[in-house]
Amino acid sequence: MNAVAKPKGKEVAAAEPAVPVRVDTSRYSGVEKAAIVLLCLGDEAKKLWELLDEEEIKEISQAMSSLGLVHAAVVEALVMEFVQKMSTSGAIMGSVEQTQRMLAAFLPKEKVDTLMEEIRGPAGRNIWDKLANVNEAVLASYLKNEYPQTVAVVLAKVRPEHAAKVLAELPEDFAAECVVRMLGMEPVQREILDKIETTLRTEFMSNLARTSKRDSHELMAEIFNNFDRQTESRFVTALEEKSRDSADRIRALMFVFEDLGKLDSGGIQTLLRAVDKSDLALALKGASDGLRTLFFTNMSERGGKILKEDMAGMGPVRLKDVDAAQTRMVATAKDLAARGEIVLADGKADDELIY
Repeated sequence: MNAVAKPKGKEVAAAEPAVPVRVDTSRYSGVEKAAIVLLCLGDEAKKLWELLDEEEIKEISQAMSSLGLVHAAVVEALVMEFVQKMSTSGAIMGSVEQTQRMLAAFLPKEKVDTLMEEIRGPAGRNIWDKLANVNEAVLASYLKNEYPQTVAVVLAKVRPEHAAKVLAELPEDFAAECVVRMLGMEPVQREILDKIETTLRTEFMSNLARTSKRDSHELMAEIFNNFDRQTESRFVTALEEKSRDSADRIRALMFVFEDLGKLDSGGIQTLLRAVDKSDLALALKGASDGLRTLFFTNMSERGGKILKEDMAGMGPVRLKDVDAAQTRMVATAKDLAARGEIVLADGKADDELIY
């Protein structure tokens, strides 16, 4: 027999097997991974959902509703046994609506409604965690219509700092009665505590989830905070022509670089330790004399001298670069405030410092 003729020209190299791309899934918590798997399984997950207790369902539902887009590569890495099934659909989207549809397939409508109201409401693992994220004035407005002994139980279960703020919002005589009840309170029976939790969940948290709406001026103030100085000025000026009241409200809600001057000495020093030194020099290059002085007086003599030399050595700098550095410093200050390491004043009288 004749040998099989080989093709002329360059020899064709055998195709090398594709090297699988490694995907880092460490950014997802165990609960989030479970949520992704259950989203992938869809209706087939019904048996798994039935094996979970109510607290586990809450946790997974909460994670599922806030997943957002999960790329196909991540999905495949987490559920390799379903790669063939998932390859046609690619990415999945976890949302509040998708979660509600998924739960409705195997849970009674009343339970789905309760779960979704909690998901849409303030964050927290249980009702007491959620209450800690409710504005003290809102919580006090609800509690002032309850019995003092009920209020005493609620305030004993939330964090002391939050309880103090709520008490301050309650009518004085009523608050005093609640304090007396807290002082003489015996251990609360489980049945009574369950009843209070149920009432808070069904009457207060569900109404809060339905009626709470973020103030549009607060949202716009955050957007304006991320503008550079020229863009911010342009939008504020344009808004003043259409609605001076709205412009004034937004301006009052904004936290800008010069507001760092309202920090106390401890806050300034904490911020100095956290910010990038090159950002500090660039930001202060465009700061007012008063704010520069505040920062320099909270630094060591040697540190202040080095910073002044750095600023002088920069020469002329672009306004855009100064704005960017100041924006990063404000963002750092907000992060520190969120962690409770500094206190940002919002300009209200309650935030004024007395020495």
